[in-house]
Amino acid sequence: MLVLGPIGFTAPWLLLGLIALPILWVILRAVPPAPIRRRFPGVALLLGLTDDESQTDRTPWWLLLLRMLAVAAVIVGFAGPVLNPSDARTGQGPLLILTDGGWADGRDWSRREDRIAGLLAEAERNNRPVALVSLAEAPKRVPNFQPPSAWSTRLGNLAPQPWRPDAAMTADFAAALAEAGPFESYWLSDGLAWPGRGGLLSELEAQGPVTLFESPRPALGLRPVRFEDGVVKLTALRPAPGIERQISVVAYGLDPSGTERALARGEAEFAPPEVEAEVALSLPAELRNRISRFEIDGERTAGAVSLTDDGLRRREVALIAGREDREGLELLSPLHYLQQALEPTADLVDGTLADVLLANPDAIVMADVASVAAGEQAPLLEWIENGGLLLRFAGPRMAASDISRTEEDPLMPVRLREGGRTVGGAMSWGEPKTLRAFDEDSPFFGLDTSDEVVVTAQVLAQPDPALASRVIAALEDGTPLVTRKRIGAGQVILFHVTANAEWSSLPLSGLFVQMLERMAVSTQPALTEASELEGTVWAPRVVLNGFGEVMDAGQLAGIKGELLAEGVLGPDLPPGLYEGEDRSIALNVIRPDAELTPTNWPARLRVEGLDVLRETLLKGWLLATALVLLAVDVLASLWLSGKLTGPRAARASAVVLALVLAAPSGGARAQESDDALAILATSEVVLAHVITGDQRLDATAFDGLRGLSEVLFRRTSIEPAEPIGVNLETDELAFFPFLYWPISPEQPLPSVEAYGKLNRYLRSGGMILFDTRDAAIGGFGSDTPEGRKLQQLARPLDIPPLEVVPADHVLTRTFYLLQDFPGRHASRDVWVEAAPPDAEQIEGMPFRNLNDGVTPVVIGGNDWAAAWAVDRNGNTLFPVGRGYAGEQQREIAYRFGVNLIMHVLTGNYKSDQVHVPALLDRLGQ
Repeated sequence: MLVLGPIGFTAPWLLLGLIALPILWVILRAVPPAPIRRRFPGVALLLGLTDDESQTDRTPWWLLLLRMLAVAAVIVGFAGPVLNPSDARTGQGPLLILTDGGWADGRDWSRREDRIAGLLAEAERNNRPVALVSLAEAPKRVPNFQPPSAWSTRLGNLAPQPWRPDAAMTADFAAALAEAGPFESYWLSDGLAWPGRGGLLSELEAQGPVTLFESPRPALGLRPVRFEDGVVKLTALRPAPGIERQISVVAYGLDPSGTERALARGEAEFAPPEVEAEVALSLPAELRNRISRFEIDGERTAGAVSLTDDGLRRREVALIAGREDREGLELLSPLHYLQQALEPTADLVDGTLADVLLANPDAIVMADVASVAAGEQAPLLEWIENGGLLLRFAGPRMAASDISRTEEDPLMPVRLREGGRTVGGAMSWGEPKTLRAFDEDSPFFGLDTSDEVVVTAQVLAQPDPALASRVIAALEDGTPLVTRKRIGAGQVILFHVTANAEWSSLPLSGLFVQMLERMAVSTQPALTEASELEGTVWAPRVVLNGFGEVMDAGQLAGIKGELLAEGVLGPDLPPGLYEGEDRSIALNVIRPDAELTPTNWPARLRVEGLDVLRETLLKGWLLATALVLLAVDVLASLWLSGKLTGPRAARASAVVLALVLAAPSGGARAQESDDALAILATSEVVLAHVITGDQRLDATAFDGLRGLSEVLFRRTSIEPAEPIGVNLETDELAFFPFLYWPISPEQPLPSVEAYGKLNRYLRSGGMILFDTRDAAIGGFGSDTPEGRKLQQLARPLDIPPLEVVPADHVLTRTFYLLQDFPGRHASRDVWVEAAPPDAEQIEGMPFRNLNDGVTPVVIGGNDWAAAWAVDRNGNTLFPVGRGYAGEQQREIAYRFGVNLIMHVLTGNYKSDQVHVPALLDRLGQ
């Protein structure tokens, strides 16, 4: 290929034909020969007469130039001009294309596919056999070199895996490379170091040159969730220190209606020198029990997802009382307040101590139990050492007993004094005592110690050197109120007051519920040991794919407990949620102690990015230009000969005008007159798109609205007519309730008059869906050409404040219940008009009292038109994803379109349900 500046030529030898243009100029100037001028007296008699036809004696120079340009356009067009040709690679012989294929590749997988497709095209031009290998798919044999065209058809089957390449299998693959003979290697790296990478690189360099491709965008990971002192904590990772960066971590789970949605969101910030960022979420127990996973917002990789298991879900808590409940006096029962506080967040277990130990609960609560039988003490201690929580409350029985007096009882955190301390007793307080603020090292730190909580009696702790370290709550005078002692992996906690309201008002307060939650819920299940899982089989319920999407496990076989305990991810053990007989275990991509380490390539290697400069073939444009020039030449010749004047010219003009008017518009333009357009647009519901000037983009927008119109016709009472393309400069916008505006970097800015029409359209209730179509490479506000163009286009528009679609927005339920709004891409960055500041959620309603208007703009980059687009026969025109998951994404895209149009046509009518309680109250019902 010959490259001249930004243009290359695939057949440059045809450019030699340009040398003939000067010769052709001379020939055309000489033929036909100019007539000889002779003076003839009789010509005077012909003066003043005109001839219908005339012929010039010479061809005008400008007409010759027009013909030269047409011939030059034909010659250059057939020479194969290409705008922005890719750098030619002159390698020869077999080519091995390697990709890591792990979860970190998912963040920019489409760019990797484009790069691989470009490499295959280059190999096709150079007649090089190619082998394509994904290291994460455990290659075990010598690379199979085939023609590039064979790999191009299979490129769509390549996808990232939710694990890293295995070091042992990679070593076996590297050892087999010597059998393949010399070859060149192109390696698409994920940018993360892993064992075995160095050995494979050495073997590749032994066979030939190695070129590396790596994305500059760092991969992000999310460690498994932790629950510490009543707070949900997560740690985000990045490979290397960099600039300050803020990320969002979103919690997903099922709402009360069973629909998955975002339940909570937290922000984490990477400081410039740090590679870790922590986010803490304080969530109610009921909400925490619903969470199924956490994700880093906008990061489509399995490593950015943390599945949850029993660590955040309901615990089994056993309640044991030291005395029987008094008949008819439930409020005086030692267990009444405990049951009321724990029932919403835990599964309560009843029975004797021996029975509940067999059930292996997460926590055992004893209310006024003085001593434990000798035969039950050893099993109880063993249960605590394995991670159990023993929560004890004092009472009259404990105060009157000799437990933990002279020496510390193994099941008590401290030694106790004889008797107790009461108002009016021997060790009397002058008045009831309140609580002191909790210390920072207390699990109750951050809870509000209300002055309404007072203590009138308690059991006292004996002074001891270790007492101060075991006090986690105290009264205002420093007297210990709650003490704790750790035993192995578990702990014993003692409340020095009763579990009912006899000694304090603590059980009557909300603080009591919060303290019990932190104590009974914060104890995590003991870590799973291989010995515990030996001989067991665990069934996968859901698994993650390489993009971090949660997939149903389907018919996957059960996993042996020993393999699950090792936690080595691979084809036989994908990340996911595994269930046993009585518990579930989440196996995540990122382990609790994992770190992300960047690759450190030798300086001798060439490392390129993943960007592929799009080639633009100019042949068609040049040949079309040549045809236009030749058509102009024909018209000019007719004009010079006088055939474009008189009746013949009128008839010819009429024919040309008829042909122009009969030219097919393809549905992409609204060419009707104003009256016809008004009748067409108002007699039926019509979906419209803005004409951008890019014929391919406009055709896609038209086909997309046609597909959406067909879905609306089949599934709803809306019967749309054929879509229409509107010209912002000439067409009236008020006829259309909805405009789809795809953004391209080249489209021109509307005029001042057009912006005036657009602002009137937005204020009068119309909606515009702005689609930047760039969600595959960046989110809303990212620095893409389409994003920058949208900022230019939207600057003069009267757009209200925006926010990401909230979970209770009417768009999530106008027709279908939705939480995601994918198109051809699946980004969650979809923006709508922000809710009013005073919008509040009324008790009993699942959503807020939003305004009654329609959001004037919806902004995203998911390329919805491509997902909706169909041809005249109803066949989809563009692929969406792969396999069943892709069709499922297309279906959700259609549902979003249905919700959008229903929202445009009906407003926030579903939000009017928030007024139902007030209306019923007025009606007296």
